[in-house]
Amino acid sequence: MSDSATRGAIEAVFRIEAPRLIAALARFTRDLGRAEDLAQDALVAALEEWPRQGVPQNPAAWLMATAKHRAIDLFRRDVRRARVHEEIARDAGDAAPPEPDPDVDAGEGDDLLRLMFAACHPLLPPESRVALTLRVLGGLTTQAIARAYLLPEPTIAQRIVRAKRTLAEARVPFEIPRGAEREARLASVLEVLYLAFNEGYAATSGEEWMRPDLSHEALRLARVLCGLAPYEPEAFGLAALMEIQASRFAARRGPGGEPVLLLDQNRALWDPLLVQRGLRALERAERLADVRGPYLLQAAIAACHARARTADETDWGAIVSLYDELLERLPSPVVALNRAVAVGKTSGPQAALDLVDALAEDPALAHYHFMPSVRGDLLERLGRRAEARAEFERAAAMTGNARERDLLRKRAARCGAGNW
Repeated sequence: MSDSATRGAIEAVFRIEAPRLIAALARFTRDLGRAEDLAQDALVAALEEWPRQGVPQNPAAWLMATAKHRAIDLFRRDVRRARVHEEIARDAGDAAPPEPDPDVDAGEGDDLLRLMFAACHPLLPPESRVALTLRVLGGLTTQAIARAYLLPEPTIAQRIVRAKRTLAEARVPFEIPRGAEREARLASVLEVLYLAFNEGYAATSGEEWMRPDLSHEALRLARVLCGLAPYEPEAFGLAALMEIQASRFAARRGPGGEPVLLLDQNRALWDPLLVQRGLRALERAERLADVRGPYLLQAAIAACHARARTADETDWGAIVSLYDELLERLPSPVVALNRAVAVGKTSGPQAALDLVDALAEDPALAHYHFMPSVRGDLLERLGRRAEARAEFERAAAMTGNARERDLLRKRAARCGAGNW
């Protein structure tokens, strides 16, 4: 294998394994910042050794072993330094700091889930919990997270740095809490899984339309979470939503990797096993729920699409009703915008456009590319092609995803190809 091919293999392995590697090292070291540094050290070692020795049979295990050996060296150095400090401070009666245990490597549960519960600790503000977990779990850059939240990149970077420092200074254990403490953090964990899945389903930036590996990891963790919270309807609602959405992955990209929108997809490519798993999880959530929460309602909307054999058979009336209920539970301009799309299918594009235009002044949608994209679609259906073209071009300028930008530009060009 050439050096360039080996380097590509190393980067691919690290991109896939980094979240698990960092999560395990965080439990091992009890310090997320140090865990990330150790993972980077392992990557550097791989870049130096694999071109000479070849890619090992189990690359993930090699990276983990290398990082842990480095961690043990650091532990020993810290212990020696602590002993010197202890001798200096003994006369003043200071207690020695506790000695870290380099052999901590066992425990029940899932390392990534442990990391998520630690990152969702009440010590951290909600926005920092999400940013930190997306950075570590999803491997998202601060730029991608900033785009997702429509915030300046330095703001996100500061949140992540402060969150790591807070967890380290408080010596927050990387473990899955029990009882009331678990319940208190569950909503944050669900939100992080939801956002991570969505980033994989439709990437906010980069050259690819989707990141299925991220969505599948979020789905795996959602399934684990259902086992930890077997009577929580929103956990099953979120799992149901993810199962149904994940069933469409094979149909969401064309032969060249280009995006294929929902109503244009070949439904024969939808994964029937994932659809059935989603519908079963939705049934479980419905049985458990006294009041249907946001994830359960979104799963019910996804189920309306999953049950329709063709796009024309979609029960848009039911979808509008579900969006009405969702708006009561989760008042949001984004939910209102999605509801408008559904109204466009039941009452026509002009009715939908009136609803969309009523949202135009909402600051939360000022930089949301889906807003001009929806307007462009409705204007095109109304025959107002010049206006539609301008909206698609505006949407293309807003998105950070290259594939989505290409799609929007093609739609704009199509609007400019005919007579107005």
